[in-house]
Amino acid sequence: MEKLNDWGAIAQEYAKKFIDYLPTLLGALALLVIGLWVIGLIVKYVEKIFQKKDYDKTLEIFTLNSIKWGLRIILFVLVITQLGVESASLVAAIGAAGLAIGLAMQGSLSNLAGGVLLIILKPFKVGDWIEAQDVSGSVVEISLFYTKIDTFGNQRAVIPNGQLSNDNIINYSYNGTRRETLSFGISYDDDLKKAKQVLRDLVEEQEDVLKDPAPQIIVAELGADSVNFSVRYFAENSKFWDLHWYMIEEGKIRLEEAGMTIPYPQRDVYLYDQTKMNGTIEKNSKNNDLNTAN
Repeated sequence: MEKLNDWGAIAQEYAKKFIDYLPTLLGALALLVIGLWVIGLIVKYVEKIFQKKDYDKTLEIFTLNSIKWGLRIILFVLVITQLGVESASLVAAIGAAGLAIGLAMQGSLSNLAGGVLLIILKPFKVGDWIEAQDVSGSVVEISLFYTKIDTFGNQRAVIPNGQLSNDNIINYSYNGTRRETLSFGISYDDDLKKAKQVLRDLVEEQEDVLKDPAPQIIVAELGADSVNFSVRYFAENSKFWDLHWYMIEEGKIRLEEAGMTIPYPQRDVYLYDQTKMNGTIEKNSKNNDLNTAN
């Protein structure tokens, strides 16, 4: 009977404490509900701002998630504080946890920072042909941690953004046009002016070659085996490679039809009769011996 009285006293004590604590608990719950509602309004407002402006989709998602989770962490601290937990201890615990996570994820955080820089600075976009980290190809995806590229051979390359943001990047698509530089060699015995005119006519016939800047056909080098022409012109990116292959093939054909010789590296080889060489050496050796004896 005495034990029952003890349990009853304990129950009454905790019931009283719960009743006393109930306003605090309800206040924290109300703060949580109102806080989540306010956070939802803020996120929707920021999302509408992004929709009015043509921002990068990846940047939008990253920014919205950062705002959402940042505000939720602040709300969590406020709710816990409302429940009676000391804010200083809570902040210290969160800071320690953040430091531990940061040290464990140094590489990932570096990639994250690189991804944010790539999205903000926009050195390239999806669909651009770039060259970086010894990889050349078309960008198919820019995420916060990695950038995916399809190479000319249709291989998928995945490059960490931390390395990509700190490397030299060549964007072949940025300006919309590219300059080509082709080299053609003719023999020293060929007609220089005639060969130059053949190449000029070939370039001027191509509709895909831009007129401004004007194409150039120049004598670039007096090589060891040939006189080398440099054919330079601009073309749109979409027409560049088809024009590139055609110009190489058609340039060779037209130069040969015009009677030009396209030389290749040559070597002069001299053959000696080894027996005669040996006889000459022996004869010279005997003459030297006689002269020495005299």
